[in-house]
Amino acid sequence: MIKLNGTKVIRRKTVMKVFFIGAGPGDPDLLTLKGQRLISKCKVCLYAGSLVPEAVIKGAPKSAIVLDTASMDLIETHQQILGAYNRGEDVARVHSGDPSLYGAIAEQIRLLKRDKIDYEIIPGVPAYTAVAAALGIELTIPEVSQSLILTRMSMKSTSMPEKETLKNFALTGTTLAIHLGIRYLREIERQLIPFYGEDCPVVVAYRASWPDAVYLKGTLADIRKKVKKEKITRTALIMIGPALAEIRDFRDSALYDPEIPHLLRPMIK
Repeated sequence: MIKLNGTKVIRRKTVMKVFFIGAGPGDPDLLTLKGQRLISKCKVCLYAGSLVPEAVIKGAPKSAIVLDTASMDLIETHQQILGAYNRGEDVARVHSGDPSLYGAIAEQIRLLKRDKIDYEIIPGVPAYTAVAAALGIELTIPEVSQSLILTRMSMKSTSMPEKETLKNFALTGTTLAIHLGIRYLREIERQLIPFYGEDCPVVVAYRASWPDAVYLKGTLADIRKKVKKEKITRTALIMIGPALAEIRDFRDSALYDPEIPHLLRPMIK
């Protein structure tokens, strides 16, 4: 038996598991079938109410312990998991988007490994794909953009690795998906305009796929003014790059080119 901040952890023979479940960007219909099934079976459901709508976890059993962890710290959340461990109950730990992207699950997993508690990660639909779907576009257009960089602004939050700067990413000229940056648009403009130009397309997506979602289209030169007018100050993803423009003149992909054979479509002479 071990203790963590007064919580006794009893080694049980009963197998339980913590499931880190990706809730998707917000629309409950975008929750995966596996995620939905696990939420409906777990006797404990912990979710971040500030980012995950209640509709996503409404399928939890009526007898389940369902807690909004938005106001909890890491230790408080882990204590809930320890309590479930002592009872032999599975835990649905529901995160917005995909848990592997800015889900802060690494430190939770570290505690689980320390306490020898089993876990599994269930992927979810990330916000940037929901934005592309809402815009009706592909992000990897032949000879325009074949890459996507996911990053965030550090500013007052956790610092970024030394080489992971907007300037370094901008050197690629590819599409950027910037998290936690809505309050720092002026700085984003300052760093990116020298590389992308003032007329580079920008989309700011507020609460992508939620009923009150807002998708603002603009350029590096005018997007800040549009965001200010809409009073968007949080829960927004910023996407920047040439692939966001309404491009019609581009080369077809080789995937369906009748002149280019591949394994499943050999050239017949």
